[in-house]
Amino acid sequence: MDTSSLSQSNLDLSKLSDYDKRDLQQQIGNEMQKVKLQESIHNLTDICWTKCITGGISNGKLSGKEESCTTNCVERFLEANMAVLKHLEQMRGEM
Repeated sequence: MDTSSLSQSNLDLSKLSDYDKRDLQQQIGNEMQKVKLQESIHNLTDICWTKCITGGISNGKLSGKEESCTTNCVERFLEANMAVLKHLEQMRGEM
């Protein structure tokens, strides 16, 4: 069996049971959540690094000012995300 035939047979979701379809949807949802989390972490790292790391890291440690800035940056980022999530939950409840 060549690769294209194998790919086509693997894509035939109509052969899955309803249980397997729900399970697959759950797995896909979980993977999408992982991707979103990874994107958030990457975004957080990029924002806080750009804002707080002002010099080179020569000794493998952040300066006190950089460490404080980074901690505050992460806390503000998480607080902002939580506020957005709460607001979205409230909006969902009003529908």
